[in-house]
Amino acid sequence: MANWIKVVTTQEVPVMGSRKVVVGEIEIAIFKTKSENIHAVNNTCPHKQGKLSEGIVHDEEVTCPMHNWVIDLNSGEATGGDCGCTEVYETKVEDEIVYLKLG
Repeated sequence: MANWIKVVTTQEVPVMGSRKVVVGEIEIAIFKTKSENIHAVNNTCPHKQGKLSEGIVHDEEVTCPMHNWVIDLNSGEATGGDCGCTEVYETKVEDEIVYLKLG
């Protein structure tokens, strides 16, 4: 059974930026794009385990700070010629609170 958990408010996530949250032992990066869409992915790049929350957000993607891999925030897939994927988590926003769907 899926559980929705509160993680942050929308004001806590800067536009074109991110916030890291920890749920159990999982680090999750919450991103807000220029169009103010909210995304959540595992905070670990599939390449060399760089912290995606420290990357640069552009369009609906984030560039890993370690080796410039670009990760699609909708699918978690590496783009271009790179291969790999990080987990994507479903989000919803209600009354400016971001919820994650887990389980």
